[in-house]
Amino acid sequence: MEQANCELNFPIIFSCLTIEERQLFDENKSILFFKKGQNIFHEGNHPVGLFCLDAGKVKIEHNGDEGKMQIVRLAKVGDLIGYRALFCNEKYNANAVALEDARICFFPKEIFFYVLDKNNGLAQNMIKLLASDLRHAEDHITELAQKPVRERMAKALLFLKDTYGFEEDNATINISLTREEIADLVGTATETSIRLLSELKHDGIIEFVGRKIKIISLSKLYKAAHQFQLSFN
Repeated sequence: MEQANCELNFPIIFSCLTIEERQLFDENKSILFFKKGQNIFHEGNHPVGLFCLDAGKVKIEHNGDEGKMQIVRLAKVGDLIGYRALFCNEKYNANAVALEDARICFFPKEIFFYVLDKNNGLAQNMIKLLASDLRHAEDHITELAQKPVRERMAKALLFLKDTYGFEEDNATINISLTREEIADLVGTATETSIRLLSELKHDGIIEFVGRKIKIISLSKLYKAAHQFQLSFN
């Protein structure tokens, strides 16, 4: 892990900062470089600051029963990570792992809380962010409990597309995940993940481009992601 001067543009959530507050962040922030597969923070460690993704992709994964990982969040450029544990003053309950080489801006917690205490706009933005996270968590729990696994797989692919977009061909999802990581995102076994992806390929919905996934029919994928809902309409 290397460290250098941070050239990060401030994320939207910090748009309410005054010139003086931006300068304070600038004077105290640093940038960290992580190779693919490296941990940004570990489950069980105490947070010492706030991380913001400047380049690359990151997964947040929780170690469940019998060592089975569950990907609870995927981060893209501009996203903050590690803030829930920071606010609660408790240990991280998940690992943050670089999915590809990543550049991350780090703000010491003393500076962040100093500005947060003085800037109501920033406090409100963080509350909105936490509320949004809670809503997404509730939706995810409902899906895991009620929706068939094939529908969850299709919805996960749509989520990857919405999060990271397409490559230049406007069809291949711009993220490389192992079949195990896709299973951890969907909340199923790796063998089931492989079978479901093969079924979607057989149905002419997706194709494989190495470890990446190309969407052949977005309309069919959308239908597969909402099959349970459509069957009751």
